[in-house]
Amino acid sequence: MWRFSPSALFCVEQFKPEVVLLDIGLPEMDGYEVSRRIRSMPGQQDTLLIAHSGYGEEDHLQRATQAGFDHHLIKPADLSQLSALVALCRERRIR
Repeated sequence: MWRFSPSALFCVEQFKPEVVLLDIGLPEMDGYEVSRRIRSMPGQQDTLLIAHSGYGEEDHLQRATQAGFDHHLIKPADLSQLSALVALCRERRIR
């Protein structure tokens, strides 16, 4: 877990995760911008990006989609829903 957006971006670039759970209200750079930057990295177009946010209005959901998030979970996230999303990602990778 990283608290600062530039550190998170560096780690994504180095680690190349299959799933990223990302808060929208980050210091320095919001989660929308972090998502856009992750999507622009080579090899990260298929990474499962999940927004985890207290912002749940329709405009927030639209902004998350436009920024490249695959899913948007409202805080507090339902762990069974998060587990199902991760399992779906794993299924796609196995196929």
